[in-house]
Amino acid sequence: MEYVRAFAVGGAICVIGQLLIDLTKLTPARIMVAYVTGGVILGALGWYAPLVNFAGCGATVPLSGFGYLLSEGVKAAVKEKGILGVFTGGITAGAAGIAAAVFFSCLMAAIARPKEKP
Repeated sequence: MEYVRAFAVGGAICVIGQLLIDLTKLTPARIMVAYVTGGVILGALGWYAPLVNFAGCGATVPLSGFGYLLSEGVKAAVKEKGILGVFTGGITAGAAGIAAAVFFSCLMAAIARPKEKP
């Protein structure tokens, strides 16, 4: 059942994004920013945590999950370091994912040999 819940919630998040692309004039970049911002807001309000508990990776893998991760990192850092945690918490919480994205992007850029289109 865990996989079904993850698939259903992750799929619903993707369907919303696809509907935003198809039915509005929003660019994909603006939709991505809206997802991250929405995840931060829902995480800060405590509304995203129950969704993560219910759906697991279906809620944490999409961009809204990244926003949730940032908000949780800021909350933890503020408790530990005070107001300075506002500036350091999100970066600390997201550091592993960001580092992995940069590393694998560089690796693929070194391996791939793009060809010009005729």
